[in-house]
Amino acid sequence: MVYNYFPGCTLKEKAQDLDTWGRRCAEVLGVPLTEIPEWQCCGGVYPLSKDEIAIRLSSVRALIYARDNGGTLVTLCSACHNVLKQTNFDIADDENFSLKVNNYIASDGQEYHGETKVLHYLELLRDVVGFDAVKKAVKNPLTGRKIGAYYGCLLLRPGRKMAMDNPENPRIMEDLLSAIGATPVIYAQRNECCGGYLTLEDSDLPEKRVKRILANAKAQGAEMLITACPLCFYNLKKYAEGTGVEIRYLTDVLAEALGVKEG
Repeated sequence: MVYNYFPGCTLKEKAQDLDTWGRRCAEVLGVPLTEIPEWQCCGGVYPLSKDEIAIRLSSVRALIYARDNGGTLVTLCSACHNVLKQTNFDIADDENFSLKVNNYIASDGQEYHGETKVLHYLELLRDVVGFDAVKKAVKNPLTGRKIGAYYGCLLLRPGRKMAMDNPENPRIMEDLLSAIGATPVIYAQRNECCGGYLTLEDSDLPEKRVKRILANAKAQGAEMLITACPLCFYNLKKYAEGTGVEIRYLTDVLAEALGVKEG
């Protein structure tokens, strides 16, 4: 089975740990990731207008390549996953949108109707590898570590399109934490927005949001938060100093538990 992989721009620059340990862990778990050739930036944000076709074409081309080379496309970055999954869903679900996309790509002799299966790395672990198999592969269980999952908004929403987990009461990251021996910490702010791209224009709002998230996690006993979103990681890390809450990527702690990275 070929697991085509779309890393995205940020994982090649600022979020290299998310990418590096994700690949290493996938190899250990028997699902090595194959980076698709000549991928282009997904755009980072899914446009709301159905008339914005050109900006989606890089995602469409990645989806076409994956369809023609195994049928599955795996992502790690929450933003990339959101864009690719929504693009794929809308092409399959909206006849008018699909027609516009295919009019664009017809000049390349291509046609696409949403045939690719888009998986987030977490879904690969849960649905393909299986958390029981992950647990068996653990060499350094994170026993006694109280860790909270931070989902943010892009990983789970819109719920009908992302279809990864319950957007209001998710379990997928907590189940991974349990599999690697940690104690998952449930807290109310785990799937609230960190302020995201607003930090580029007005840092006050993200600061308030992030401090609320960190305070809530800390109050419930969390010593660490994990995330799959580079922007969430940036915002959380920026305001975590002095809170006693460590911020790490989910692949980082997974690599530690599997023994491919020292803690």
